[in-house]
Amino acid sequence: MLDFVHVAMVTLLSLVLFFWMGIRVGSARQRHAITAPATTGHPEFERHFRVQANTLEGLVMFLPSLWLFGIYLNEPIAAGLGLIWIIGRILYMMSYVKDPTKRGPGFGVQALATLTLLIGALGGVAWRMIAVFL
Repeated sequence: MLDFVHVAMVTLLSLVLFFWMGIRVGSARQRHAITAPATTGHPEFERHFRVQANTLEGLVMFLPSLWLFGIYLNEPIAAGLGLIWIIGRILYMMSYVKDPTKRGPGFGVQALATLTLLIGALGGVAWRMIAVFL
């Protein structure tokens, strides 16, 4: 049996991060008396809300790329890139909430990690497909 414990742990850590972001959204909602289902109101709440929504959008590309890179190329490298993604998302979150104009570095870190995982996964799967036909 193949053991993907590193990628599994990074997957769980990314979900813990997303959960934490949700708690921050709820806390900001309560702090600024924004009643559900409203998604607008105080600017601080809106920034927390956008960070969580942007992270959800990013998870859609990040998680499959993480796993496919790990399966078809290298599991420890996939996990390392996944940790970089998490660090980038944390930097993004902290900077976006303070000043949205300063979100670039965190976004860049996580985007580069995602792109590397995506291209690597695509290459690994393509290489495997070619090997099958040869």
